[in-house]
Amino acid sequence: MARIEVVMPQMGESITTGTITKWHKGPGEVIELDAILLEISTDKVESEIPSPIQGKIVELLYPEGATVDVGRAIAIIEDDMNAAVSAPTAKAAPAAAPAEASKAAAPVAAPVAAPMVEEVEEGFRFYTPLVKAMAKDAGVSLSELKNIKGSGSAGRVNKADLEAYIANRGKGGVAASAPAAPAGTKAPAGVAQTRAGGERVEVVAMDNMRKAIAKNMVASKQTSPHVNSIDEIDMTSLVKSREKLKNEFKKREGINLTYTHFVLYAIVQALKEHPLVNASIEGDNIVIKKDIHLGCAVAVPGNGLVVPVIKNAQDLNLTGIARQLDSLANKAKSKKLTMDDLTGGTYTFTNNGSFGTLIATPVILQPQVGIFCTGVIKKRVMVMEDDAIAIRSMMYGTHTYDHRLIDGELGSKFLASVKFHLENMKPENLI
Repeated sequence: MARIEVVMPQMGESITTGTITKWHKGPGEVIELDAILLEISTDKVESEIPSPIQGKIVELLYPEGATVDVGRAIAIIEDDMNAAVSAPTAKAAPAAAPAEASKAAAPVAAPVAAPMVEEVEEGFRFYTPLVKAMAKDAGVSLSELKNIKGSGSAGRVNKADLEAYIANRGKGGVAASAPAAPAGTKAPAGVAQTRAGGERVEVVAMDNMRKAIAKNMVASKQTSPHVNSIDEIDMTSLVKSREKLKNEFKKREGINLTYTHFVLYAIVQALKEHPLVNASIEGDNIVIKKDIHLGCAVAVPGNGLVVPVIKNAQDLNLTGIARQLDSLANKAKSKKLTMDDLTGGTYTFTNNGSFGTLIATPVILQPQVGIFCTGVIKKRVMVMEDDAIAIRSMMYGTHTYDHRLIDGELGSKFLASVKFHLENMKPENLI
């Protein structure tokens, strides 16, 4: 029999901490090898972490919401499945008779400190060491803890629940717990407050991903003087081509052919023609990238955003881009993205049109010097070159660029190049 420490994994060279967002198993439960033990979040990626061994969970060393240094133990698993010792769970049988308990405990080696378990009428309730310590410091008795409605896994009381309770104790009630999140998402715990003047608010703590997005957006605006060039693009020909090709493409590739694939391909062609846009600034030096690693913003469950990268996009045709993007999008939604999937981008695309937005001016992802954004495709009455009136499928495209390197002329020429390729593309020759 051995007790194995599970440590906080390192998700990338620059990552030094991880935040535990959800435990999938609790003390006393059996977990299979490679079954999901917990979910963690860093400032770059969210991941599901599998168990390194099969065994029985002895202790969870940190609660949900705790941020832990890489390499520190976060759980202890006992790999001897024949051991009869377990921490009580929500479905545990009543405590064994003293004689039976003595026999069961006989083979156990030097024990690891077990988490405090409080027995209540409906069974057993688990409190993490952090919650216990906070309760003790605040003078919250175990009988009070029983009455706090937890928002953690299986109704567990977490740090935010206890903080909300302590903040509202003596104010006429306990703060309501956060509403349940839709399946597959996690809603952050909110704290209802009534501020001076009668203003009613809900205070919600940012998760790691939202903190990182906020930090990076501010840093980008402070680093790069942003300029936006905007033009309208006639997508009528592509709309018709996609309609003809989408069923055959779906049957052959198993992928829905979307307008994003066309835009990504057009951006790659424009980057080939204007390589200075595929660059970064290092001090007083301009670093022009010879390979095009194209980032594509993808929304993920939980109100987050990640930017997986299509590597060496200059070598891919339309089908290759579609395959790569589909693989990355599926990994993003299932939290399987690696650090390699998320790093190394040289230019980024974001599609606000998928939300019905007409025009948007995005923020550059540092250290890149440009980002392209598309709006929704809408039918509009247009005046053609021969003064004829026609109904066309139109879309606004925005090229946002770093004015330290890209002047208005180059920024506008790059936008014109993307527009040209989209309006003159022959998809049937590219897939």
